[in-house]
Order: sequence, then C-alpha cells, then structure tokens
Amino acid sequence: MGVRLALRLLQLGAILVVLVATPWKQFDLDRFFVPKELVLHATALLATLCLMARARRLPLARVDQFLAVFLALGALAALFSTNWWAAQRAVMISLSGAACFWAARAVARAGLTRALVATLAFAAVLGAITSLLQAYGLRTEYFSLNRAPGGTFGNRNFMAHLAVIAMPALLYTALGARTRGSWTRWCVGIGIVAAALILSRSRAAWLALIACAVVLLPLGYLALRRTEGTVRWRRTWALPFAFGLGAVAALVLPNTLDWKSDSPYLDTAKSVVNYKEGSGAGRLVQYSNTLRMSSHHPLLGVGPGNWAMVYPKFASRNDPSLADNGMTANPWPSSDWMTFLSERGFVAFAVLVLAMVSLLADGVRGLAARDDEERLAAVALIGTIVVLLVVGTFDAVLLLPLPALIAWSLLGALSRAGRERHAVDIGGERRLAVFAAILVLGGIAIARSTTQLLAMELFNGTTRRTVLEEASSYDPGSYRIHLRLAQAYLARGSCKPATAHARAARKLYPEAGEPKVVIRACGG
Repeated sequence: MGVRLALRLLQLGAILVVLVATPWKQFDLDRFFVPKELVLHATALLATLCLMARARRLPLARVDQFLAVFLALGALAALFSTNWWAAQRAVMISLSGAACFWAARAVARAGLTRALVATLAFAAVLGAITSLLQAYGLRTEYFSLNRAPGGTFGNRNFMAHLAVIAMPALLYTALGARTRGSWTRWCVGIGIVAAALILSRSRAAWLALIACAVVLLPLGYLALRRTEGTVRWRRTWALPFAFGLGAVAALVLPNTLDWKSDSPYLDTAKSVVNYKEGSGAGRLVQYSNTLRMSSHHPLLGVGPGNWAMVYPKFASRNDPSLADNGMTANPWPSSDWMTFLSERGFVAFAVLVLAMVSLLADGVRGLAARDDEERLAAVALIGTIVVLLVVGTFDAVLLLPLPALIAWSLLGALSRAGRERHAVDIGGERRLAVFAAILVLGGIAIARSTTQLLAMELFNGTTRRTVLEEASSYDPGSYRIHLRLAQAYLARGSCKPATAHARAARKLYPEAGEPKVVIRACGG
C-alpha cells in the first residue's frame, strides 16, 4: 500500500508541477518557480514518508551512495556561502529531486515502472499543450509574454527542455502500449511534443533531440530485435511519422508568435552549433570566467545558488552575462554542469559525474536482460541520460524544480537494472531518527516555499510600506523586496530604515549597484 500511495503521489506531483503558476508578474520567473518548488518539496516529502512507513532496510546501489555524498557536500558548501537564503533554496531542490529519484526506484522495484513513466511522459505532453495554446493565441495571466511560448513554464526553453527529456519516456510508453487506442493516443502525444519543440526554437533542446536519436536508433535495434511480443514492432513506423507530422504542422499553421526574423526556424537550425557570435559566443565567455571563479574556490565552490553573487567579481569586460545594475542577467550560468562545478566544488562535481556514470552502467547492463520490458527501459534510461547531459551543458535544467521532479523520477523509474549491494538497517530507534530528519528537512523546504508565496502575494501591486515590511518578514531573503523598501523609505527622506534595507539587499547581492545608490544618498 505504501508503494502504491507513493506512486500516486509522484503521478499527482508530476501533473501539478507542470500546471501550477501564479499571476504575479512583478516576480518574473519566480512566479513560476516558487509554486513549482512547493509541489516538488511536498511530493518528495509525502512519497518518502509513505515508503518509509514500513521499511526495515534501505537498499543502496553505487548511484545511491554517490548521490548521498553529493548532497552532503552541497549542504556543507551552503554553510560557507555568501547568500544563505539562496543556498538553502538550491540545496532543498537537490534534496527533493534526489528523494523523488529514490521514491521512483522503490516504485520500479515493485513492478510499477510503466505506470509511473507513462504519467511522467503525459506531464510533458500537458506542458507542450500549454505552450501550443499560448502560441496559437490564448492569453492568460498565468503565461508570460517574455520568452513565449513558454506556457505554464514561463520560458520556451524550459518547456523545450522538459519535452526533449521526456521523449525517450514517450517512445518507451508508446512501444509498450497494450491496445491500439492507447498506442494512437501516445502517437498524438508525440506529435504534440514535436510541434512544441519546433515552435520553441530552443537550440539546446534541438541538439539534445539529435543526440538522443543518434543513440537510441542503434541501441533500440540491437537490444530489441528479438522480442516476445511486448514491443509491437509493426507500430514503430508510426512514431517518427507522428513526430514529423507534428513538426510540419507547427511550421505550416499560422501562429501568434512575433519573431524578428522572416525565417526564424531555419535561422535557429543554422545556428544550433554556432559559437562564434550571439548567445553561443556569450556562453564561451561565461564558461571561461566561471572556470576561473571555480579555480579560486576549488574545494566547496562559492556555495549552492551563489554563482550570481560571486560571478561579477570574475566577469570580463563587456561580459554579456552581466546586466546594467552590476548583477548577472540570470541567477545561474547557462549550464547545469558549470553551476555544480562552481557552486559545490570539484569534489562534489566529480561525485555527481560518478553517479551519472553509475546510472549509465545500469542502462548498459539492462540491455543484456532477458526480459523485453527491462531492455526497453534500459534503452529509455540511456536516452534520458544523453538528453540530460546535452541540455544540461547549454542551459539550467536540474537546478530548476520542474525538471528536478520529472527528470530524477524518470531516472529512478527506468534504472531497475541497478545492483543494490548494500543495505542499511533502519529498525527501532533509528527509524524514528530517520523519520524526524525527513520531517524536519521536508518541513523546512515546504515552509520556505510557502512563506515566499505569501511574501509575493503581499508585495504584488502594493506601494504601502507596512505591507512591504510584512512581506519582507515572510521572505527575508528577497532582494527585490528589500530594495523596494529601501527606495520607498529614501523617497520619504527616512534614511535609517532605507539604509537598513539597502544593506540587507547588498548583503544578499554584494556586487549589486542599486543598494549602493541608496546608501550613498543617505551619506553612507
């Protein structure tokens, strides 16, 4: 019963994390991230508690041990970070993502892989539908006009990342469909995801899709050429046809997207690997400066979530990663792997690489399994890892709550071939200690996201200082709220509270220019 309840929680969490958003436009991407973080943390906590209710022993494979060490090193690095609030937020996303991974592995051990993977794939289809609705004219406060068509993701790149991450899961589910009607529905889902991918113009997603196809086609043929009826090979021809039909429809049907180019999709295709100009050249500059920053903080990095606070010190002249106010344009670098390397240090990064290698080894072992279903899952696992490696090289993925839930759950559900050589006894008093630790960590994560949402609701659209002060008390780690209060008090000539909030904002982002303006205006 505990495993099945954990399955339902993971399924519900996957759907909610895609759909949930808030209409508070003043908070840009946070109005999408924070509610999704709340869903991630609640899903991870509840699913873990369900699985721990009757557990006596915790089976541990190598990947589990590597992940545990990575999380511990991240928590240690957070203690020495500049911005503790940002560090806590980043660590909690990693913890909840790992909890979803372990919960999904437990569900897979109980033989419920297909049910979980199908829902995770369906969640990606839902996300693609919200993107298409925006592309074809739907306007709502829960969508963002910037970076359209992002749908409920707030950014077209984030939507495309999830769509391509779920592509191996979509193929896995479609190939194993038990009925013709189910197979037809999954073909439609593949077409929808293909259309959203084309309209996204996300070069990282397109490159990952190409890499996935290059890996999956030969592996799928070699691993599944001999089957016992689990895979309906006569239906496989329709899968690339469904993808192509969706892609062509996206190119042909008129949409409401306002691209500056006369041939936007062709231009994007031509610039997929362009590193000499535009964002490609900007990434190389950013990666070079980030590596230089990492070499100055090799052991524990600059702290989880703290890249944006330290990077301006190492930025080169005319660095495109910097905004006009002395802060970075984005709160993270354009790469998961650069982020983990710079924020958590070389050792933690190496441990994460070993975890990925262990998962890849699980997939390779699964290719030799006797069971058709297990071989198909192994192919999907390898494809998912390849996609994550590519999109994580060029954009932030596992750093964000939605991919943290979906991607880690997919990796856990598909990695059934892992050999769990060790087990930890959690009987007796140890069980109470484990339960208490889980409740405390999960409770902190949920409370943090909840208070952030309350602060955002109070802050949105108000100019009253009493309301802003209340919002600041709910979220002391909000740079935006502290700065608004500092500027509001300065406008009234109240320098003491203005300076206090300006110093609080500067402590969060030491290189930001706007708090310094307030402090200087008050004679500081």
